[in-house]
Amino acid sequence: MLLVLAAVAAYPLFRTFYFGFTDASLDMLDSANWVGFRNYLEWVDYGDGEGEFFGLLVDEVWWQSVWNTLYFSFVSVSFETFFGLIVALVLNANFAGRGIVRAAVLIPWAIPTTVSAKMWAWMMHDQFGILNDLLMKLHVISEPIAWTASSDTAMLAVLMVDIWKTTPFMALLILAGLQMVPRDIYEAAKIDGVHPVKVFFKVTLPIIRPAIVVAIIFRALDAMRVFDLIYVLTPANDDTRTMSVFAREYLFDFDKFAYGSAASTLLFLIIGGVTITIFAMGKTNVGREN
Repeated sequence: MLLVLAAVAAYPLFRTFYFGFTDASLDMLDSANWVGFRNYLEWVDYGDGEGEFFGLLVDEVWWQSVWNTLYFSFVSVSFETFFGLIVALVLNANFAGRGIVRAAVLIPWAIPTTVSAKMWAWMMHDQFGILNDLLMKLHVISEPIAWTASSDTAMLAVLMVDIWKTTPFMALLILAGLQMVPRDIYEAAKIDGVHPVKVFFKVTLPIIRPAIVVAIIFRALDAMRVFDLIYVLTPANDDTRTMSVFAREYLFDFDKFAYGSAASTLLFLIIGGVTITIFAMGKTNVGREN
């Protein structure tokens, strides 16, 4: 197992780190020269005491991509956790046709992301989209909105699609936690006359909190490296460009492989830092409750 992981993960990751400290391009990967931290930060002296910093750490487009990624991750994961918890509570109840409903809820998550993005792109089309047509018939808007092209709505459009698609994933993980809650606890609370809302916050939520933390970590990891949804739905849009899209553009589109590798390295470090922080916060909260 360790050998397989080293072959498919560790070695490519190490190569990415290495290329970030070189002047590599797509046509000269084997003859790349070591340049140190030039891709990250470099002071260029113009003479007469004047100069300027260049590199990824002072790149405004990069930092905008970082902000877009963090904003997208926080908002999407928050809403997906909230809606996923509601869906999981509904699916955990006993009612006729529960199996069919469970299968139907998973359909958005089962659809490939690229297919979902293209489907929603047509639905949000400013001239032919059903979304604009529906909102205009309901008199919510007075004229069609270019959801994916306008800087005011591009991020909102991406968030809507992602929340629609990934909420079932969160519901599935949280539902697994709900299945582990002993039924006799609810029976005892019902006999004692405890209000269901109080039972949820005092019994259910503390028990399933570890499952929620795991679901948030998994979803945050996926959201932080989002690429296909952004690339298909809003290509070349500064308002939705994420770190993964930024890295891909420099790796292949702009043929600045070393700069893209440096961006990929920072992406890995940022995701690792955020994941460790979320895990530590969740572990601390669970420990306090225990």
